[in-house]
Amino acid sequence: MATQAVTQEQNNNVMLNSVEHKDLKVITDHGAQYGDNVWYALTFPVEFRSVQAHYPIFFQKDPQTGRFFSVALFGFKDRENLFLDKGQWQASYIPLAIKRQPFLIGSQKIIEDGVQKVQQVLHIDISHPRISTQQGEPLFLEFGGNTSFLDTAADMLDVIHHGLEDSEHFIDALLKFELLESFTLDVELNNGNKHQMIGFYTINEDKLKTLASASLAELHDKGYLQAIYMAIASQANIRTLLNKKNNRLEG
Repeated sequence: MATQAVTQEQNNNVMLNSVEHKDLKVITDHGAQYGDNVWYALTFPVEFRSVQAHYPIFFQKDPQTGRFFSVALFGFKDRENLFLDKGQWQASYIPLAIKRQPFLIGSQKIIEDGVQKVQQVLHIDISHPRISTQQGEPLFLEFGGNTSFLDTAADMLDVIHHGLEDSEHFIDALLKFELLESFTLDVELNNGNKHQMIGFYTINEDKLKTLASASLAELHDKGYLQAIYMAIASQANIRTLLNKKNNRLEG
């Protein structure tokens, strides 16, 4: 499930090319009509520093594979994104798993020097609500070639691709040192309504405090200790979400 956010999984995802898709544009506004009404999105350690400034970072477990992955939280229930308001995303950083839409990473087999290899290529979901021929950012120049918008999207997907690979090693390290624990978050709003969030995991801070110096050094050497502290610090943003929710209900 985690990889579905950035890989070719749907029938409407096709390899992007300047002939068939020369007139395509991408709408960059934000709103529920563009699929932004999600209450969390995939994230990974490379972007934790930026994500933790705005969103709580937690972990989930894929019920099909049993693999853990990290997510940035936007709301308290399905289809609730408290950062959406009048066509704007009210935060200075948008997680790349959201920002990359409608682009995806695909793969194709090529023969190079007689050897078959798998090459990463850019795909696009042509049925995505952001796709238009009338408005938005063009993908190709009038006389051929990529626009800077498309080049930026390709760079973004490259960061995501490598970020997800690194995330797998990060999760393995968390499991090795038994640093993930399940938790339930009970939220009570000003109007008395309550929300209970289940199925999430967080860093076990007690376990972290008792790790041997050699274990901490191993995490630090891999760059994962900083990511762990970023995830812990991000939990302060639960209060930000609560304030946004209360303000929306009272407004």
